[in-house]
Amino acid sequence: MFSRLSRPKAAALCALPAVALIAVAALAPLPFTVARPGTTVNVLGERDGKPVISVEGARTVPSDGQLRMTTIEATGPDADVRLADVVDGWFRTDEAVMPTDAVYPSGDDVEEIERYNAEQMRQSQDDATEAALGYLGRSPEDVKVTLRLADVGGPSAGLLFSLGIVEKLGTDLAGDTVVAGTGTISPEGAVGTVGGVALKTRAAARDGATVFLVPRAECRDALTELPEGLRLVPVTSLRGAVTSLEALRTGKGDVPSC
Repeated sequence: MFSRLSRPKAAALCALPAVALIAVAALAPLPFTVARPGTTVNVLGERDGKPVISVEGARTVPSDGQLRMTTIEATGPDADVRLADVVDGWFRTDEAVMPTDAVYPSGDDVEEIERYNAEQMRQSQDDATEAALGYLGRSPEDVKVTLRLADVGGPSAGLLFSLGIVEKLGTDLAGDTVVAGTGTISPEGAVGTVGGVALKTRAAARDGATVFLVPRAECRDALTELPEGLRLVPVTSLRGAVTSLEALRTGKGDVPSC
C-alpha cells in the first residue's frame, strides 16, 4: 500500500527535479558569448608607432580630425560562460549576451576561427582599398595602399578604411571632428551590416566621437541605449558616407538620420 502524501510534501518532492535542473544549469557551461565595447582605432593616425594607412605613388594630406573604427570584445568560443554570466549580461547596458554560433563560425576550433577572422580582415582591407580608389578614380597600378591593423579580426572596419584612404588622398571628411563608425565594404562601395552596433556606439562615445556612421539596416540596434551626444548617420554606400560627412563639415546639404 502507498500512503497519501500531504500537499506540502508532494509539492516539495515535485520541486526537487526543478531545483536539480537549475543547479546543473548554473554550473554547466552554456553556448553563449558575452560581448563588451572594445577598442577604437583612428585610421588616420598611427598604431604601434606606424601609420595605419600608408600610401605610395600619390600625395597625401594631414588630417585634423579622426576617423575611428570600432570593435567589440567577446569571450572566446571555448570560454566557460555560466548561467550567472548570462543573467548578469542581460541586465547590463555595457554588455550583450549572444549565442556563440552567432559570433563565431560553428564547428571550428579556436585556431581555425582566428585564421578565419584574420583572413576576413585581410579581405576587408583589399575591398576597402579597391572601393576607395574606385570612388576617387585612381588606378591601383599607380597608387599602392598599405593598411596595418593585424591585431583586429573580421570585416567590420571596411567602411572606415575606405573613408580613411579617401581622406588621406585629399578629401577632407572629418574636419576637426572625431567620427567613428562601423560597416563592411564591398569592392563596389556598398556598406553591409556587422552586428554589435549598440556596444560599438558606447566605445565610440567613450573615445570622444560625436558622430557615428552606422549601416542603415542597423539603425534600430544602434538607437538602443545610444550614448548622449552621439549623432547617428545611417549609410548604405561609401559615396553616401562621403556626402554626409562633407555636409556635416561644411554645414551645407542634408544629413540623414536614423
